Amino acid sequence: MKWNLRLAAANRGIWKASELQRMLAEAGLVISAGKMSGLWSGSPASIKLNDLDVICAVVGCGVEELLIAEPGKITRPAADQPGPGPAAPARPGTRPVTPRRRDGRSLPPP
Repeated sequence: MKWNLRLAAANRGIWKASELQRMLAEAGLVISAGKMSGLWSGSPASIKLNDLDVICAVVGCGVEELLIAEPGKITRPAADQPGPGPAAPARPGTRPVTPRRRDGRSLPPP
């Protein structure tokens, strides 16, 4: 996804991050200068849905204008490529893993 806050705000005459930060605070969303800088110039790793709702209301745009899908960045396996092969056989001399309880009690019989 591409984060497009700066352009969406500029399309509505909001040119400075500090101006948007003040508008968001008036709407009840107080954002630190560091977080605002990341929202304005970067691509945030995550954003709360409630915060996104306030940002959309203040800027006057929809979510689809702030978050733009980039389907070309996703690689999907081709249908003709084989999937993972069968599980590797156990190595000689190893025992199978047996589940054990953490409290020291024995497991019920099979």
